[in-house]
Amino acid sequence: MRSEGEIVRAMERHGDTVRRLCMVHLKNYADTEDIFQTVFLKYALSPAVFESGEHERAWFIRVTINACKDLLKSLFRRRTVSIDEVLERPAPVAPEHREVLEAVLSLPRKYREVVYLHDYEGYAAPEISRILGKNVNTVYTLLTRSRQLLREKLGGEEDA
Repeated sequence: MRSEGEIVRAMERHGDTVRRLCMVHLKNYADTEDIFQTVFLKYALSPAVFESGEHERAWFIRVTINACKDLLKSLFRRRTVSIDEVLERPAPVAPEHREVLEAVLSLPRKYREVVYLHDYEGYAAPEISRILGKNVNTVYTLLTRSRQLLREKLGGEEDA
């Protein structure tokens, strides 16, 4: 296993290249960050000895491209659809549900995440707190505030 100093130096030298390659292949910031972490974890655990800086750079490029390809061909990835595609297709969903979905998607990210996990995925607040790394009371507060924002957007008095 490599030292922390070696890893930091490698991130400084090759981090931009890895991120750019990921964005070119994945066109998605979240997946880019996942692959970035995967590549540098592989580097940290790799026993490879590099002959030169160019050899090391080539290793990072190859590992990054392979990790991107693996993600793109994964079963999970093939079964997902972007939110934009869902909103563009004529949905078999009732118009009032579409309005709610659009309202949820227009929320700030911190509210959108908890509403999605709670209302669409069915997670309880303690589970959401573990997933997002937030305090349980913070999750309850975010849920309450997000419901208030949805009420304002949708013009209703009852829970959204």
